[in-house]
Amino acid sequence: MRHPSLISLSHDHHHGLALALRCRKQALGQLKPMGAKGLKERAVEFGEFFTNNLVAHFRAEEEVLFPRMRALVPESEAIIEQLIRDHQQLRDAMPQLEGEVGLAKLVFDLGDLLERHIRKEERELFPLFEQHIGETAAEAVGAEIKTILGSSGFTAK
Repeated sequence: MRHPSLISLSHDHHHGLALALRCRKQALGQLKPMGAKGLKERAVEFGEFFTNNLVAHFRAEEEVLFPRMRALVPESEAIIEQLIRDHQQLRDAMPQLEGEVGLAKLVFDLGDLLERHIRKEERELFPLFEQHIGETAAEAVGAEIKTILGSSGFTAK
């Protein structure tokens, strides 16, 4: 069971994993419509998910969760550095979704990166948070995360 302060991030992760799977299946020709039309649909869906969910999600992690983890759980540093590189890789890829050349590889790679990123947070970073962050600090982190996610126009359910 996830700590309540992380549930809004885990909620995004659930939707992100489903999208990652659709991206990989689309790129492999396992979803209809197949071909260029299906790839374009996935590219648009990924771009919308990025804009509507991941921009605020990354902000909440980078401005709240990661700094708190660095301060209180020094052994989280290497994980956080990788997660920040993943965030930047995803940001950098967004303009490429507009193109049509190499879209199958891009859609597959983005789905793969998103899944690996989410799994690292859920399986490595969040357990460290839950083991080492006290209840008062965890509640403060949760409140700040909710403020950022709420101010983005996205409200976690």
